[in-house]
Amino acid sequence: MSSAKLILASSSPRRQELIRLFGLPVIVIPSDADESVPNELTPSQIVETLALRKANTVREKASTSWDGYIVGSDTIVVRDGSVLNKPKDADDAFRMLSSLQGRTHQVYSGIALVDISGMYQSSVGHTMSQVTFHPMTNEEIWRYIRSGEPMDKAGAYGVQGLGSLFVERIEGDFYSVMGLPMQLLYRMLLNQGVTLGW
Repeated sequence: MSSAKLILASSSPRRQELIRLFGLPVIVIPSDADESVPNELTPSQIVETLALRKANTVREKASTSWDGYIVGSDTIVVRDGSVLNKPKDADDAFRMLSSLQGRTHQVYSGIALVDISGMYQSSVGHTMSQVTFHPMTNEEIWRYIRSGEPMDKAGAYGVQGLGSLFVERIEGDFYSVMGLPMQLLYRMLLNQGVTLGW
């Protein structure tokens, strides 16, 4: 297969922006997959399970006449072994950000590449990055929350936006922290024989 259509199983604007860097035709079909997982799963198992579930859910909707791959992705923030999901409200966001400031936490991003035709085996993997926040004052945290940015993001921050002002250091894949492990996805596409559009 020299080229392929990519179907992104996500409504995330940042993921849509990143996946277009491969230079291939992209269709966006957000997944409505159930994101509940058993409590005993590790962070890496969580993101791989959800990435594959999202991709397979969209595969059920996609036309089998299409030539391409579905890309599912999932990202979680982990602090001291606890998963920080999207905040429920402003107070929850304040609690999360207060717990992150001045400390290092982990961001896990899972990726799944599923062939629409079913001819090729699905590829699933993940990355883990260490993110260190600079100490923040309560006023900084509340100002950031009032911007609205934290409310729809795991861990209550977005590294690609105003949240970058508080990130002191990232060890690992920056794009994984944004939500799409570009280098890992690139290798998966190459392993499937896909030629990029540039």
